Amino acid sequence: MSSTAIAFYSPVATITKDEEKARKAKMSIIIERYKDKVSALPTNDDHHLCRYEGFWYCHGFWYHSKADFSVEAIMASQEDFQALPTDIFLASYPKTGTTWLKALAFAILNRTKFKTNSGSCPTHPLLTISPHDCVPFLESESFLNNPSYANGLMATHIPYTSLPKSIISSDCRIVYICRNPKDVLISFWHFLNKVRDDISTPTKLDDAFELFSKGMNAGGSFWDHMTGYYMASLERPNKVLFLKYEDLKKDTENEVKKLAKFIGNPFTEEEEYDGSVQKIIGLCGFENLSKVNKDTSKVLSDDIYFRKGIVGDSVNYLTTEMIQILDKITKEKCDGLDLSFEA
Repeated sequence: MSSTAIAFYSPVATITKDEEKARKAKMSIIIERYKDKVSALPTNDDHHLCRYEGFWYCHGFWYHSKADFSVEAIMASQEDFQALPTDIFLASYPKTGTTWLKALAFAILNRTKFKTNSGSCPTHPLLTISPHDCVPFLESESFLNNPSYANGLMATHIPYTSLPKSIISSDCRIVYICRNPKDVLISFWHFLNKVRDDISTPTKLDDAFELFSKGMNAGGSFWDHMTGYYMASLERPNKVLFLKYEDLKKDTENEVKKLAKFIGNPFTEEEEYDGSVQKIIGLCGFENLSKVNKDTSKVLSDDIYFRKGIVGDSVNYLTTEMIQILDKITKEKCDGLDLSFEA
């Protein structure tokens, strides 16, 4: 196993309300730092969004306490972050399988540290805390007192073309996970209503659909985000691995082995024989992760990241017309690319 790719366990501490106040104070400083640059960007005041490098982002304080993913956070990351050649970045568009990918990568990289003769260590971090506490977002590091990116494993929602230049130019690896846009929309819609401050007026599906199909939500166009990383995986296959959520659900064992090999920690024949792969899959399974992420002491409980985790649930919500429109956009955006999704 490669010693340079191991992410030594050093989880981000659970953010308390007092710590959240400190984070907001730091965020205010960063907002002030970039206010002139942000003020010059095209905006959509109806949705508190601004357009930056081809994608829409929230600006200023977001609709809930986690303002980490605002345009100011992107700018700060671009300006300050310096990648190391041994770093591994887990990239994704929101609601495409980020939590699952974090758990799998963390468990793979730390499987020697947290292992007993009977299988997974009973004190394994993933049995008690969220994958988001084990694998921090690059965009969040500016707001934490003790940045953990030196551990080598981080996540990001930043589009490929907007990543800090040090990531693109370094020898680090990027793993991207995508998902059927119809399921992404439904997952995002449910998530949006869970984190809204005013739960008495939930976002209607029609409204969420219109924004998503136009790329007018925080994070910008799903399709542009996805194809950016897909093209990068074709240009730099040794440095960018492109995974599909549906493939991970259908053939979990082989996809997990592919992931382990790419990030420099392939499973040995002995590990495949003794069931180590299956143990990690079980540890990172939806049922297990959703059970241990119901901590309501946080400002934003981690159980909001878990709903169903199944493929094709969008058919239970979207109208035939909505499905046709989303399928048409996907076909147009992926024209000429070997990239498609199951109905």
